[in-house]
Amino acid sequence: MAQMTGAQALTRSLVREGVEVVFALPGVQIMEAFNALYDEPSIRLVLVRHEQSAAYMADGYSRTTGKPGVAMVVPGPGALNATAAVGTAFASSSPIMLISGQIESFNLGVNRGALHEIGEQLDVFKHLTKWCARTTESSEIPNLVHQAMEQLTTGRPRPVEIEIPWDILPDQTEIKLFEKEVHPKTRPEPGAVREAADALAHAERPLIWAGGGAREADLSHELLELAQALNAPVITTPEGKGSFPEDNPLSLGTIYNGHGPGHHAVPQADVILAIGSRMHMVPPVDWSPQSHQKLIQIDADPEEVGRNIPVTTGMAADGRLALQDLLAELGGKTRASRWTQGDIDTIRDATMAEIQAIAPLQVEIINTIRQELDDDAIMVAGTTEIGYWSHLAFPALSPRSYLTSSYFATLGYAFPTALGAKIGNPYRQVVATSGDGGFGYASSELATAVQEGINVVTIVFNNESFGASYADQENRYKARFIGTQIHNPNYAKLAESYGALGTKVSGPQELGPALRDALKADRPALIEVPIPNLVPPFQISPPGIIKRS
Repeated sequence: MAQMTGAQALTRSLVREGVEVVFALPGVQIMEAFNALYDEPSIRLVLVRHEQSAAYMADGYSRTTGKPGVAMVVPGPGALNATAAVGTAFASSSPIMLISGQIESFNLGVNRGALHEIGEQLDVFKHLTKWCARTTESSEIPNLVHQAMEQLTTGRPRPVEIEIPWDILPDQTEIKLFEKEVHPKTRPEPGAVREAADALAHAERPLIWAGGGAREADLSHELLELAQALNAPVITTPEGKGSFPEDNPLSLGTIYNGHGPGHHAVPQADVILAIGSRMHMVPPVDWSPQSHQKLIQIDADPEEVGRNIPVTTGMAADGRLALQDLLAELGGKTRASRWTQGDIDTIRDATMAEIQAIAPLQVEIINTIRQELDDDAIMVAGTTEIGYWSHLAFPALSPRSYLTSSYFATLGYAFPTALGAKIGNPYRQVVATSGDGGFGYASSELATAVQEGINVVTIVFNNESFGASYADQENRYKARFIGTQIHNPNYAKLAESYGALGTKVSGPQELGPALRDALKADRPALIEVPIPNLVPPFQISPPGIIKRS
């Protein structure tokens, strides 16, 4: 034990737990923590312009590095500003820690109207996090951080939130620090492994379905080995993109909102192995797994196993360990797969032909972006037309290289999330796609990008509207347009005014050279691309949709 303040206990605990970056915006309740970070050169403090961006950046950092991302905000308005980003991390199973200041400990629960007070702030975060807690003793701060890290690194990764009243941050006392622990992952039950291995070995049409849990389990090597051992084609969800290389002959591509290879492949399968996916079919389709097919589901979250579709064999376990055990159990077993490369190529070609037919301009733009990027480049697909279609048409070639906002579908997340990804991966290309409406949410983070030297390339597709909602009004409401058309600045000039590289092209045909130049620039870059309003995948009925009366 040693004499130190609560703020010193916080920062020293973060150092011991391996935290290298904190994304934050200052305010009175956390200034003592900022002061303590001044003496911790091993932690980089990244100053943001909005608390929502702090949590988004922590999310982008976490999902692309595999390390916990940390954001720090003031209570009340600061914490509330961060909630959309925390909710996005929850939906995406991303391990971020939000450190929230709190009002004075003696004002908690008495509703005096203290600065930034929320009556029960923890209640706000209970449904947005895996775990949240508060301490009112400076000596308990290291244990609070230690518990938070345990939650982040065990079971299903999801956000946590901790709260520290500002009057205990300067409080000095004898405090014991904790050493970092490496917590064991959960192995599957041997009986379930044997059952699953037997089913897969005897499958004539095995199919692998990989979700976001495959990304977080870092099981790409094992997944590739298993697919090849079984001669099993692989489908990913948008959250799982990159966990299996989409240029591999066994890759069928991605399923999104009913579009993709699912309607071709799933009905042919006799055994489906789902890894880290909720198997939630949105919209409901008639080609989802049926009772005559065997479904093996592996998930770190026991509540997800069998939640949406009944399983034949379930494993509540770490995905990587489960695949390792499956590979060991399969051993020298004879495999019965009858898939041919021609079968797989036919499904993949038919799928891409369908996507090309309904979204030709989107596919052309996405192909242009892919051609200019390195294999390990990170793509942050925004909640925008090109982002939606990227789920289906952009080939992700390496692990932790493709980010979405998952089912939260958060408008405005792409740009700040990409900044966090670049902080964690300074030597990888990072590109964000955004719509004009979405980019406006965090455009002030251009200042953060320039100040911190975060050389992200952001492509803003400008259709002068909230495009999906505009298309909705056009198609479902007889073109009664209200509240969906927007006035924009010249985004290229806006970027230049912050000190970034700004480029405005006349149309998608000029995107390739502009992106090439932006990737070479030694500063943040923005490319503005005018496009017509397009229809997103979720406004086009996919094959096999179940019609609701």
